[in-house]
Amino acid sequence: MIPLSAWDIWWWVILPYTAIVVFVVGHIWRWRYDQFGWTSHSTQLQERRLLKWGSPLFHYATFAAIFGHILGILVPKSVTDWLGIPETWYQDFSAVAGSTAAVGILIGAAVLTFRRTMIPRVRGTTSAVDYLALILLGIIVILGIFLTLGIEDTSHYEYRNTVGVWFRSLATFHPNVRAITAAPFLYQLHAAAAWAIFIVWPFSRLVHAWSYPLWYLWRPYIVIRSRVADRPHEPGTSGRRWRKIGVPY
Repeated sequence: MIPLSAWDIWWWVILPYTAIVVFVVGHIWRWRYDQFGWTSHSTQLQERRLLKWGSPLFHYATFAAIFGHILGILVPKSVTDWLGIPETWYQDFSAVAGSTAAVGILIGAAVLTFRRTMIPRVRGTTSAVDYLALILLGIIVILGIFLTLGIEDTSHYEYRNTVGVWFRSLATFHPNVRAITAAPFLYQLHAAAAWAIFIVWPFSRLVHAWSYPLWYLWRPYIVIRSRVADRPHEPGTSGRRWRKIGVPY
């Protein structure tokens, strides 16, 4: 058995736990000292046409990709075997769904990146850490497309036996480093980039992901009444400007 190197410990033990701590503490700090900046810093007033197409495509595809990663990494292979799902069905479905989500993310991110970098009024609202988050996100998405589409024969690689085992072992504080080191290099790079964006997350505009107005689903209806065009009549006057003495209201 080949002994683990210091680099293995750094990338697959120290980096993940550091990212988790920074992610949690960073959000607490941001909420405590920068609630005013806890927003997406909307630039809809600066430009709407590209935002209208790029934003929904990017966000919905991202939600689909996150859901797929949750199923693929957190659900062990033994569960799908117990449910009677053939391995080829699972891999083919993952390839189709993952490719669709990845292409949606790539197109949406390309539109939003073009908008943010090429339109001066939008570019002026972008910070350096936001550009860093965009770069990391681009690396993650491109690697995901590489892995999903089968470039370098990775489309049917069973990552649940390596990456999934290592990821779940982090929750037990006994990281199975040998599992992740047995995975292909592109999977390792994909995982490392994901931890990097978790470190950047609390300090960028990505924090707006936690401000989704879910309470709108159960808040009471807002009643909006139209404004009365005519001046209301004074009680008891039937619209007359003068009221006779002794006439009841």
